[in-house]
Amino acid sequence: MTISVTPMDAAEIDRIRILPDAGLGCLHTDRGNLPLDRLDVRASISGLVARTTVTTEFVNAFDTALEATYIFPLPDRAAVTGMTMTADGRTVIAELRERAAAREVYDRAIESGRRASIAEEERPDVFTMRAGNIPPGERVTVELILVGPLPWEDGAATFRFPLVVAPRYVPGTPLPGPAVGSGQVVDTDAVPDASRITPPVLLPGFPNPLRLTVGVDIDPAGLGLGEIRSSLHTVTREGTRIEIAPGERADRDFILRLPYAGDGSGSMCVPDDPDDPDGTFQLVLLPPDDDGGTVRERDVVLLLDRSGSMGGWKMVAARRAAARVVDTLTAGDRFAVLTFDNVVDRPADLGGGLSDASDRHRFRAVEHLSRADARGGTELLTPLREGLTLLAGSTGRDRVLVLVTDGQVGNEDQILAEITPLIGTTRVHAVGIDRAVNAGFLGRIAALGAGRCELVESEDRLDEAMERIHRRIAAPALTDVTVAGEGFTVEAAAPRTVFPGVPLVVFGRYTGAAGTALTVRGRDRDEREFVRRVPVSHCAAPAVTAQWARARLRELEDRYVAGESDLEKSIVATSLRYGVLCRFTAFVAVDSRVVNEGGETRRVTQPVEAPSGWDMFASATLEATPLAVSPPPFALADAAAPPPAPGGAGIAPRARTGPAPFAAMPASVMASGRAGRATAHKSAGLAVVDLRPVVEVEAGRLRDAEGRPARERRDLLADLASRLGALIEGVPGDGLKGLRDLVERLRADGGLEEKWALARATLEAFASPPEHKAFWKR
Repeated sequence: MTISVTPMDAAEIDRIRILPDAGLGCLHTDRGNLPLDRLDVRASISGLVARTTVTTEFVNAFDTALEATYIFPLPDRAAVTGMTMTADGRTVIAELRERAAAREVYDRAIESGRRASIAEEERPDVFTMRAGNIPPGERVTVELILVGPLPWEDGAATFRFPLVVAPRYVPGTPLPGPAVGSGQVVDTDAVPDASRITPPVLLPGFPNPLRLTVGVDIDPAGLGLGEIRSSLHTVTREGTRIEIAPGERADRDFILRLPYAGDGSGSMCVPDDPDDPDGTFQLVLLPPDDDGGTVRERDVVLLLDRSGSMGGWKMVAARRAAARVVDTLTAGDRFAVLTFDNVVDRPADLGGGLSDASDRHRFRAVEHLSRADARGGTELLTPLREGLTLLAGSTGRDRVLVLVTDGQVGNEDQILAEITPLIGTTRVHAVGIDRAVNAGFLGRIAALGAGRCELVESEDRLDEAMERIHRRIAAPALTDVTVAGEGFTVEAAAPRTVFPGVPLVVFGRYTGAAGTALTVRGRDRDEREFVRRVPVSHCAAPAVTAQWARARLRELEDRYVAGESDLEKSIVATSLRYGVLCRFTAFVAVDSRVVNEGGETRRVTQPVEAPSGWDMFASATLEATPLAVSPPPFALADAAAPPPAPGGAGIAPRARTGPAPFAAMPASVMASGRAGRATAHKSAGLAVVDLRPVVEVEAGRLRDAEGRPARERRDLLADLASRLGALIEGVPGDGLKGLRDLVERLRADGGLEEKWALARATLEAFASPPEHKAFWKR
């Protein structure tokens, strides 16, 4: 990752304007008071490998030094392999360190006034970047370098790049103490790092907050390339270069499908260095054609997510997908259907166990599915546990569990730890339905259950996706697949399963000089032995080693989550040896120059866009008029020392403090799927009573921050004045006089304690029950 900090030129300064009554320090760019100005993704695809550079540009439009935090997604199977920081023409190469040590280096640098940056992994597809001591008026450019494989199924490869971290359901009991991050949801016993994976969400109608550019260069590497398709964004094509159209938003995954003609099978061995014969191998092998061999009778459990985030087109698509699964069952199969949010329901007349897949029973199941609507929270652990328990007693049949969901949960580690002992021989397939799907989590579940994960980003893709799922639920093409070296030793690995239309892709390690071929052995549907010899080529391809390291780290991390706590040292050692980021390491870069004496900074967390296609945010749009004046949509991170590194399956908990931005979607809206009119602009007919829930939250945040250092409370009050002023600007009537007076007092000179006491009293009085109407008339 490269961070370059350069002063703004004249054109950039012209883009900044000061809005009327904006208040001290509330400088606005034409995209609002946001630190992130541009996101650029540049990928170079060669066959089935993508090398990607992700560039983010931050601008400090404040009058004090800035520390910016950005919570963002990356492809879950991509390896982050490097980071550099460039400031004022000086380049610092980042070091990959154990996470606690990296944070200590970063903290010391910030406190001493030096520029520094750090990149950390929270989930396989969620990362946090912090860049600190950015002086006023300067621009920061951050570049991440990653390499990852392209999934190839049924003759087409897929390049999927996520652009937004969607809100995730966080179960559990809130934990005491300060928060581990600067997100919008408090840490809980089930998700102890919830505040690190829940960035603020911009209100519907907010102007496009950043300039998004995406470019992809495609080299088929000898394979025939057909018509390239972009699922969710408008693109232009010139030869084999794809560019996203100007004005597109970072509110959904960027997806390209590349139809490849040809076999693509082969293997290569990559030595670690010329003097070391040990190395990494990659094997790609197409499975035998689907010949419709013997299909055993099955016991199938179908789980359908009907939680609030599944509203709109997602619920329609999920019902159709689930019904298609039921329709594929044969008379010899048994099945159960469970629909769930925070409650689990079953079809009437089918009982609590497995039912024969008769026409009558399948009709009852489809009838039940057709009535499923989006509501409640995503309590995913309970239905998974129930479904796997139903299948545990099945004998002489294939056990199959199919999960249809968007996967938007925060307690991934808890779920994986709980279900790993229950899976046994059950094959688990996941159908992810969303435009910003939690692909990392669903892929981990499918991998644990030796199944497949199919992602559906639109109703147009549903029929194609369900045809694939039907083929793979029916029966694998090969089972008990192992790989051995011819003339050299290949590390042992768990037997694999190969599905129709899905190539076998294996990364592994070998010892000694590489031989001439790899031998693949397995069993087909009719229990016949399958043997295939694949010749080996020898080359220098660092991307192969990086992809193996990333896959190995994911495997070790999942085992760690499942209870093998002694693996932490092995995970750290693998990460550091191969230079690939993981959850226990971090990239950190520090400049030697002091640019901010004293290390005092304004901490800003970048809000993200509401994910496209989410019904809860569409409802919010109907109820809230777009903001005509962009209030400062940032959340202050906790101003104490940054959180410690994880010491277990999660990260040491702290409770979140700091104001919730009025331009960000409140947590209550995410939970209920409805936005109150309290966030609307004056043209929506804002009523005093509509503001009470928002002000009540702000009053609570002031109470939580009582006793914190003076500079932190002073910053909090300045930000509060800016947001309140933007929210109530121009609203007629005397009902908001108390809040208007508070804004004026906070912007004027005066002592901190006096202002703090006034803010506490004013907000708490305003948030009082309606019978206290005397305050409203002041």
